[in-house]
Amino acid sequence: MRALARLAVPLSALLGATAAQAEPPRAAVFDFQLANLGAQGPTDEDVARLGPISDLLRAQLKDSGRYRLVSTDPVKEEVAKGADLRKCGGCAEDYARRLGADVAITGEIQKVSNLILNINVYVKDLRSDAPEKAYSVDIRGNNDLSFQHGVKYLVKNNLPPAEGAAPGNVDPKRDTKG
Repeated sequence: MRALARLAVPLSALLGATAAQAEPPRAAVFDFQLANLGAQGPTDEDVARLGPISDLLRAQLKDSGRYRLVSTDPVKEEVAKGADLRKCGGCAEDYARRLGADVAITGEIQKVSNLILNINVYVKDLRSDAPEKAYSVDIRGNNDLSFQHGVKYLVKNNLPPAEGAAPGNVDPKRDTKG
């Protein structure tokens, strides 16, 4: 009986450490920003769409089990007043660190025209010196349905599992073929 008790303590410590390692990284997922590359300036519809597709990206990432999301609300006003997150020299990483995140995720909608648009997501692991990784999907059609489909496709088919996440935290139906 004593032998079992002596074995139970190290075993429970080992199992606790394994469970802690299996936790997905904490991610600060910032709102999409618009990079208007076309001759026509951004419309009210373009700007209004950024919030809902940002929320969709967060929901898709959370539901996939890749990340534990941290709220970006504490820095939202500061982000809105500052430079574009893609052009601010690492401010998104600084904001994410302040929020206690392991990963900074930013997004950008590149609008070439009302027909040609790109949804870009950038993932920076703050726990390492690895370069930022970029993921993109092209969509056709400047409408809510195209954007919703594009975000869902990007998360399901283009984004890899988060580094440090447990292997079971990825949708097994995800297409992993190049």
